[in-house]
Amino acid sequence: MAIVCLTLSACSQQAVRDDEGDSAKKSSLSQDKTKNKATKKNTALTVPKTTGGMPQLSQHELTLIADKIYRNESGGNYNNLVHWNDGEDFASMGVGHFTWYPAGRQARFGNTFPDLLGYLQTNGTQLPAWVQQARYQGAPWKSKGELMYAKQTGQVQELQNLLYQTRMLQAAYIVERARRAMPQLVNAAPAASRARVAQNLNAIANTPGGWYVLVDYVNFKGEGLDPYGGYNGQNWGLMQVLENMQPSQPGQQALHEFANAATRILERRVRNSPPARNEARWLAGWSNRVETYRNPGV
Repeated sequence: MAIVCLTLSACSQQAVRDDEGDSAKKSSLSQDKTKNKATKKNTALTVPKTTGGMPQLSQHELTLIADKIYRNESGGNYNNLVHWNDGEDFASMGVGHFTWYPAGRQARFGNTFPDLLGYLQTNGTQLPAWVQQARYQGAPWKSKGELMYAKQTGQVQELQNLLYQTRMLQAAYIVERARRAMPQLVNAAPAASRARVAQNLNAIANTPGGWYVLVDYVNFKGEGLDPYGGYNGQNWGLMQVLENMQPSQPGQQALHEFANAATRILERRVRNSPPARNEARWLAGWSNRVETYRNPGV
């Protein structure tokens, strides 16, 4: 059974998000790209049948992935690095819109921002004292209205600036999370679909641009490993997309099959969702994001 894992070359750093925002926004981190001249490595490789290896990411590749995720999640907008989407009960932080729930609130879609803060601190980032305290207590705002009001304060502007300055570390965190998920995706798949999951995972991993697809979808909709996750017993993470794909070989067609399957899975999520959440309003933005998987350009 093929199992793949991801390693980072240019970063020695060691990344569930359920973004409900409009993914059609556009911008860029072009000012960062000019600082990274590393030659892009070929991301295609042959994965052995047992342990396998992932292509290493150069600093240039990591920058491109960071740029795409920043645009997908935040529209590349500095002001959206500290945000609260309509219809959600948590704040969305950083380039990956990491979830941050107020104290005492059920973390229905995972509470990932405190873990990111720990990662940043481990890698040398000095956190403001109030952020360090809130990391353990929960987001200090209980609603979008509270956060929007607080964004005028120096404290929130300090946090926003910190998140802008640590964009590359956040990207490395997201990539590491996806790397850790790879072996689990195959091992946790139902026996009847395990071979298909492994084949399709390898097909995407061995297609140029495929690592952006895998990393972004994990950040976007999670791994899909929680047996109690999802609606009506049906999850919408990366594992479910790989299960739903037609069996594929490395190449452009694999990216199209992934995008097709992701669209079906997200449409199924909307059908299963509680009517009161009106999740259909997000489907167009999700579809725009999934369309970027067909021609990643990474």
